[in-house]
Amino acid sequence: MTASSIYRLPKATTKASPSSAPAAGPWAKALRIVVGIATTGMILVAVAAFLFLAVGPRFLGYQTSTMLTGSMAPLINPGDVVVSAAKPSSELKTGDIITYGIPVDDRRIETHRVVEIIRNANGTTAVRTKGDANNGADPWTAILQEDTVHVHAATIPYLGTAIRTLRDPIVLKILMYGAPAVLVTMLLASIWGKKPEATDASSTDAGNDRSA
Repeated sequence: MTASSIYRLPKATTKASPSSAPAAGPWAKALRIVVGIATTGMILVAVAAFLFLAVGPRFLGYQTSTMLTGSMAPLINPGDVVVSAAKPSSELKTGDIITYGIPVDDRRIETHRVVEIIRNANGTTAVRTKGDANNGADPWTAILQEDTVHVHAATIPYLGTAIRTLRDPIVLKILMYGAPAVLVTMLLASIWGKKPEATDASSTDAGNDRSA
């Protein structure tokens, strides 16, 4: 007597284990947002500063200078940027704040208030100036060499200090090496933030036939 039996193994289904890549936490998303905002802000500030300091004076006729001393405090403080616009020398009046080259020593650029105007017979204009915070007038009389003089129009606080800070060698090195570090951090945060795609894999073992 012959009997045959067929034994079939149940179909085995296995699921691939999820990827071991770490899921992005809240800190990674917050870091990307903060870094993105900071980077965009720095770029916008840099572009605006370039347009204001380098492009604007060429096309709009104003000039900028950084106040180095406290002689005009509290109106203009050290580190402030002075914006001055051209004005005909014939329209200059006592009390105006002008930016001009002093006629002595190193002929540096000075920003002081006009306290006396002298109209010479030959048509030239001379001025005496004084810093608001100084006890006395400046010890010179300056002859305005041109038909126009730059008169104070606005003050931008701390901009000069920020510019000098960015020119500091240590700050330049920090920016040079810090910018790549920020970019790498953003890249890693972006990679960690991706969710792994789960894949299912199934394997089937064929049943074995046995006969007796």
